[in-house]
Amino acid sequence: MTRRNAMVVVLGMAWALQSGAAQAWGGTVTRVSDGDTLWVRPASGGKPVKVRIAGIDAPEICQAHGQAARAALAQRLLGRSAEFETRRKDDYGRTVVVLRHDGEDIAEWLVGQGHAWAYGFGRHGGPYAAQQALAQAAKRGLFADHMALEPRLFRRRHGACSWQ
Repeated sequence: MTRRNAMVVVLGMAWALQSGAAQAWGGTVTRVSDGDTLWVRPASGGKPVKVRIAGIDAPEICQAHGQAARAALAQRLLGRSAEFETRRKDDYGRTVVVLRHDGEDIAEWLVGQGHAWAYGFGRHGGPYAAQQALAQAAKRGLFADHMALEPRLFRRRHGACSWQ
């Protein structure tokens, strides 16, 4: 993580703490860009909002397993209502959210099914480290591929997908 990115994370966390509880809202998923990014039309109305699921990192769409991750998320949520808790904005202007559908934490489900990695910080494995360990042990989804590359390493080596 670059110094600038670390500062953005710290400032975002500070804002969330100062503003009290995370902002909760509902909406309908209108588009799935990849395994951790989607578009949501808020139940309160207005234009769809681009959101990123907090706590995970799904494969890039042009990366091995990227299409499968997007398909799994789309099959699960496209056209359906869900609940969102806003955490912050990321470097790309996306609203970072905790996402639930019918009470289920979708990030936990994605990691548990082997469609995404738990997003860890330093030695901390992140909020979904236990689900990742179980998915790896069971060789589910991308964890069945011993050559699977974490998206952050893929982006470092190849850059972001340009045709997304």
